[in-house]
Amino acid sequence: MTNNKAVYGLIAEFEDPTTFVDGVKRVFAEGYRKFEAYTPYPIKALDKIVPSGNLVPFMTLAGGLLGAAFAWVLQYYVAAIEYPVNVGGRPLDSWPSFIPILFEMTVLLSAACCFFGTLALCGFPRINHPVFNLPRFAKASSGRFFLAIEATDLIFDPQFTAEFLRSLGSSGVWEIENS
Repeated sequence: MTNNKAVYGLIAEFEDPTTFVDGVKRVFAEGYRKFEAYTPYPIKALDKIVPSGNLVPFMTLAGGLLGAAFAWVLQYYVAAIEYPVNVGGRPLDSWPSFIPILFEMTVLLSAACCFFGTLALCGFPRINHPVFNLPRFAKASSGRFFLAIEATDLIFDPQFTAEFLRSLGSSGVWEIENS
């Protein structure tokens, strides 16, 4: 299994969904955290097992808060400090007049953070994911189940992990080269 190319990880193929789910549970119980399950249809049991690490909601919230803060500071600076204009005796920093721009900047920056954050987390622009280098992976959309463990996982060892994946009842284990 050793060669000169960089290794993305190991991937195991399963024929049976029950064996596959049991294998994913054992992978998680063993301590692996950088792994992904590929199935031809959704399996509810995997939602609680496979770590998602979804940061998009937090990035969207951060963008929204940043947009609101920026809009508030900018409007306060313009209305109360740089160009103070007394309109109808209202205070210079009258917050009700700030609401439309505050809302628009919150939506704009939260949407921008969501969009660009999703692109960054997905690794875009990436033309090809390393699992596509395995010709057998084409069966992932037509009835086979695949479990990939990344080489960047803290407890990844090529020989031990390969033997462990074989012991889960997989029909085969392959090394994935990084593209």
